[in-house]
Amino acid sequence: MKRIMAITTLLALAVCLFSCAGATHKESAAKTGTIIGATGGAILGQVIGRNTEGTLIGAGIGAAVGGLSGYAVGSYMDKQEQDLRAAMASSEAASIQRTQDVLTATFKSEVLFDFDSATLKPGAYPEIDRVTGVLNNYPQTTIRVEGHTDSIGSETYNQQLSERRAEAVRNAMIQRGVDQGRITAIGYGESQPISSVDAMNRRVNIVIMPM
Repeated sequence: MKRIMAITTLLALAVCLFSCAGATHKESAAKTGTIIGATGGAILGQVIGRNTEGTLIGAGIGAAVGGLSGYAVGSYMDKQEQDLRAAMASSEAASIQRTQDVLTATFKSEVLFDFDSATLKPGAYPEIDRVTGVLNNYPQTTIRVEGHTDSIGSETYNQQLSERRAEAVRNAMIQRGVDQGRITAIGYGESQPISSVDAMNRRVNIVIMPM
């Protein structure tokens, strides 16, 4: 195990030295995949060969496979991000953020719901259409719909409201052809504020992750 950890550490250091500021998402994903693949390959090589040579061979194969897989994931999410930004370009209903290979579309709650309501407004459906149109073209992702509220009212009530809102968006996405097995809905209530302004805290996030 010490030998495996040493090899993995060396690989990680090599990847860090190879990386540079401004690396693309694809490069970052490839490097992450390389480390994960190398670690798994080293362990498998040690189990099978029970020697240094087997460990090194396993690490090398794992690094190559992991790097290619990571690059492919990064490329896939790059294209999905481009399409999602293009779909939302003419709308001010949501902002798009990306962290590594995770995309998040944050919708202002007032675009989707009336105050203290979990019923989607008529104007919400065109916005959901924009997102689901992209999601249906990228089936190799999972989706988490997150509901958030302000702190007006009781914590218990806000938790329930956030759950109902997240479920309402999830159902609308399923009705528009997104596989229900890809989507989960979760409510966070008032527990994750992002601003001192109540309206900013009332929001729905659609978080898109590679499988």
